[in-house]
Amino acid sequence: MSKDKPELPLEQVIAGDCVEVLPTLPEKSVDLIFADPPYNLQLQRVLYRPNMTKVDAVDDAWDRFGSLAEYDQFTRAWLTACRRVLKDTGTLWVIGSYHNIYRVGAILQDLDYWILNDVAWIKNNPMPNFRGVRFTNAHETLIWAQKKRSARYTFNHHAMKALNDELQMRSDWNLPLCSGKERLRAAGGQKAHPTQKPEALLYRVILATSKPGDIVLDPFFGTGTTGAVAKKLRRRWIGVERDPGYVALARERIEAVQSDMFAEDQLFAFEDKRSLPRIPFGALLENGLLQPGQKLYFGKTGNVTAIVLANGQLKHNGTTGSIHAVGRALQNAPCNGWEHWYFVDDQTGERRAINTLRELIRKQNGQRAPES
Repeated sequence: MSKDKPELPLEQVIAGDCVEVLPTLPEKSVDLIFADPPYNLQLQRVLYRPNMTKVDAVDDAWDRFGSLAEYDQFTRAWLTACRRVLKDTGTLWVIGSYHNIYRVGAILQDLDYWILNDVAWIKNNPMPNFRGVRFTNAHETLIWAQKKRSARYTFNHHAMKALNDELQMRSDWNLPLCSGKERLRAAGGQKAHPTQKPEALLYRVILATSKPGDIVLDPFFGTGTTGAVAKKLRRRWIGVERDPGYVALARERIEAVQSDMFAEDQLFAFEDKRSLPRIPFGALLENGLLQPGQKLYFGKTGNVTAIVLANGQLKHNGTTGSIHAVGRALQNAPCNGWEHWYFVDDQTGERRAINTLRELIRKQNGQRAPES
């Protein structure tokens, strides 16, 4: 890095306003951003439980704005600052409630972010609506967006599937609120931060959309949940926080996180199958793993079959095409032929997915996912 370019303050909590701090960081230097901005809750009165104890609601100065226009101006400013430091291949997460998330989403799109998903964090233990005049607000919404539409971004699909007992992870996440020993307390025993997020939430976000060594930025760092989880998962991190009390708590908290720097990298890095070298279906014929005229089965137990042609296509009745095209015609839906077509193993007599033959060729060639 040249002398006239700013250095990245890695593993640091920067005291200051993110709108002022982010322009001092190098452009296109961050892989992932998680933002938990003020929600602009617009509380009009003190809330009480039925037993007349006061509800510990969010009434801090940092969550107060004079108008929706003022909040929109603030939102546009910090999202613009984030866009500048985010790599073209980077993504951003922002969390909010019904008070603000729709305004944030519209401004995201105005600034040319491309929304990939919205995720509903469904709280297992939400605060009830004590007045009984509305539904209990039992979820918050996360928007996941990429900086540049169609750019290649990180999504560890198979890692998330493994985390979810081999089921594809959905966009509704059932997780409890931050409580118990995880909830930081001030000297008097009250919550140190009113909106501290659970580490389980950040674990999913960071594990799903970054790789070990990636730089994770949190422009509203609070008490440092993002940094604590990033450290555990071997990601680099930067936090920006304007409240001196929160800055001190975050630094103390992250310093206490135990991270085994001698643990093997494979504990934290997962193979991205989309990055593996491409193996054409015809290579299975060229390597003698399949033969022209051989019968393939559509599904592990089904009776529908197709014949392998010498040019690497399949033929089923009057349909001829690739493993994907013929599969698509059979089920009238998108089809990954590598996972849907099966051959009979001569040694065991069992059906095996043709993808196992593709992996055999990769192993023989010593091919691995390219380094980032």
